Amino acid sequence: MAIMITDECINCGACEPECPNNAIYEPGVNWTFADGTDLTGEVTLLDGRKVDANKDNEPVSDEVYYIVTDKCTECVGFHEEPQCAAVCPVDCCIPDPDHEESDEHLALKQKLMHEA
Repeated sequence: MAIMITDECINCGACEPECPNNAIYEPGVNWTFADGTDLTGEVTLLDGRKVDANKDNEPVSDEVYYIVTDKCTECVGFHEEPQCAAVCPVDCCIPDPDHEESDEHLALKQKLMHEA
């Protein structure tokens, strides 16, 4: 399950530097798959989609910090628990019920992004 940031976020930014996948962005900032990963050029994601890792993507939120679901591994492969949730002072980094993934899938996603 990926992590999501709720609208209770106070935009403190504590979570962003803690993410080993660079999946957390400031409100209104474009994102790429290449940010903080080994991905570059055309990449086939685990679900079979082909994406340009260097292409700018629209922000998920203009109001609060946000997590890119396709890059979130809940820190699997790096830490015992999601670091965003561990440092969030208002507990707004929570599991996203719309994006449930097994630990095995999260580990494959981590390997794709960091051993490309």
